[in-house]
Amino acid sequence: MEKIIVTGCNGQLGRAINKELNGKYEIVNTDVFEGAGITPLDITNVDDVIRLAREVKPSAIINCAAYTAVDKQESDVDLSYKINAIGPRNLAIASTEVGAKLVHVSTDYVFEGNGTRPYVEFDKTGPVSVYGKTKLAGEEFVKQFSDKYFIVRTAWLYGDGKNFVKTMLGLSEKMDEISVVMDQQGTPTSAKELAKAIAYLFPTNNYGVFHGTCEGSTNWADFTDEIFRIAGKSTKVNHVTTAQYLEKNPQAAPRPAYSILENYMLKLTSDYMFADWHDAIEEYLKELL
Repeated sequence: MEKIIVTGCNGQLGRAINKELNGKYEIVNTDVFEGAGITPLDITNVDDVIRLAREVKPSAIINCAAYTAVDKQESDVDLSYKINAIGPRNLAIASTEVGAKLVHVSTDYVFEGNGTRPYVEFDKTGPVSVYGKTKLAGEEFVKQFSDKYFIVRTAWLYGDGKNFVKTMLGLSEKMDEISVVMDQQGTPTSAKELAKAIAYLFPTNNYGVFHGTCEGSTNWADFTDEIFRIAGKSTKVNHVTTAQYLEKNPQAAPRPAYSILENYMLKLTSDYMFADWHDAIEEYLKELL
């Protein structure tokens, strides 16, 4: 059975990847924290990464590890570059040395976030936050050091772990009404759907940069309305502007006003289609509740 290294296995996507690939591959799970069945790995240490790759000899490495605390990174720049840029560089170097494919997961934050139509893979990047800048640097390192790579950009991810959906459900238990921004557009994407797309993509030789989000788009307030509708919650959602929200909830990092991604490369090079975001969130909540 082919071996695959999964980094960041404790995260939402790492867990979804494990469920999707279980029984199909021998999975070597890694994370910065030790645990049952987990090999501790610091992806920022190139020697450790190469040592593990030589030992395992995987056919593929799937990088789900990232520093995603967007606001914190504005004042924690060095750590952000280490995890989001140097980490992928190290994995790219190691994957090339052992002849493995590399799947690297990136983000909508690599774009400026002020578009008027869905971003495709050929659009110019222009990150404005430290998170976006370091993730873009990670992409560039993967392109530079790996010769068999899939860079998959996703957005608004939710799954088994801490996420927006669970935060809203938690608030609904304590509050009669909440305020959610209505002028930031994107596509909620389930980790399960993303894992299915990665499982479809990496056995192929269809290398390159891909966007990977559910179909359709919405804003955070309408998304919250849909979550509460499916979950049967009566909490009122006040639709507010980002400016109104920031008056009471200051944030260090700017959020993209428009971060809808079009899965253009997948559609150009394959017949693979993600589920619509409405269907994906309904399936997720049925399993969760």
